[in-house]
Amino acid sequence: MKKAYRIKKDDEFQRVFKKGKSFANRQFVVYIFKREDLAHFRIGLSVSKKIGNAVVRNRIKRCIRQTFHELNEQIDSGYDYIIIARKPAANMDFHEIKKSLMHVLKLSRVLKQPQKK
Repeated sequence: MKKAYRIKKDDEFQRVFKKGKSFANRQFVVYIFKREDLAHFRIGLSVSKKIGNAVVRNRIKRCIRQTFHELNEQIDSGYDYIIIARKPAANMDFHEIKKSLMHVLKLSRVLKQPQKK
């Protein structure tokens, strides 16, 4: 995922936390903040040390990034997303993580239905 698609700075995280809306299920919390000046979406990831060691945390982050990469066409652009992983995410494989993230994104109404060919 390109650097333009990531949120790294603390003040950007804080803006999304303060002004954005949150949606959650058991595995993930997603904060969403509308940006008028952005042509694409950006994501920020937060995986606590309580979830597991560095290997586990990095695997979860890779799975989340890959999910957003695969759902690129379906996700509303012009938003900042912050995804916070919860403990149950440590025991999930990629397909379970993708399904759970899609569930939260549908709750927040930012996931469009795929176009039928």
